[in-house]
Amino acid sequence: MTARRHYTLTDRFLMAVDQALRTVHAPPRTTGRPYPAEGIPEAEMSPAERDRSARLMRVDHAGEVAAQGLYQGQALFARDERVKDQMLQSSEEENDHLAWCERRLQELGSRTSHLGPFWYTGSYAIGALASLAGDRWSLGFVKETENQVVEHLDDHLRRLPPQDGRSRAILEQMKIDEGHHAYKAHLAGAADLPRPVKGLMRLTSKLMTNTAYWI
Repeated sequence: MTARRHYTLTDRFLMAVDQALRTVHAPPRTTGRPYPAEGIPEAEMSPAERDRSARLMRVDHAGEVAAQGLYQGQALFARDERVKDQMLQSSEEENDHLAWCERRLQELGSRTSHLGPFWYTGSYAIGALASLAGDRWSLGFVKETENQVVEHLDDHLRRLPPQDGRSRAILEQMKIDEGHHAYKAHLAGAADLPRPVKGLMRLTSKLMTNTAYWI
């Protein structure tokens, strides 16, 4: 059996910088899952409808950039190697979402948020702080985050132009994955976060989504 390599703090810092650059400036490394919109014809949409779809997908892309920062930050100080591995595995699966949202934005002739580096670094710091509180609280943070993301995706599915089947297929698969990540965190022993913390998380999420919609 191959021994697990132990990384120094410097190693982890350099790996974090590399991951940040890859997330914000390079095509994400995916798990190879098929693109959910494959085979679905592009719908006829008015310029206003196309713009609405693009803005919603930009918000979802920004959320996936933040998710990468969150999972990487939480893995940094995880005590239990199994919890750390779970965080990194979820991060790899979230990379699929990142790639799908970016591809859809290109199809819609739009762009990602200009504030990608801010979304990543801010979420990385939050994830690291959650991890320092202990694995159960860190897992609780994952569970609550993913539950709120599912609600957010439900809202976007309602707001998408009804005929935009390609964007809808992507968001529906993302919703399934996010719910699975929340369930895995629950099974791993996630603590239930205090209500004020959940409320603060909702306010932070609202700030990000409202900003990424325009910038």
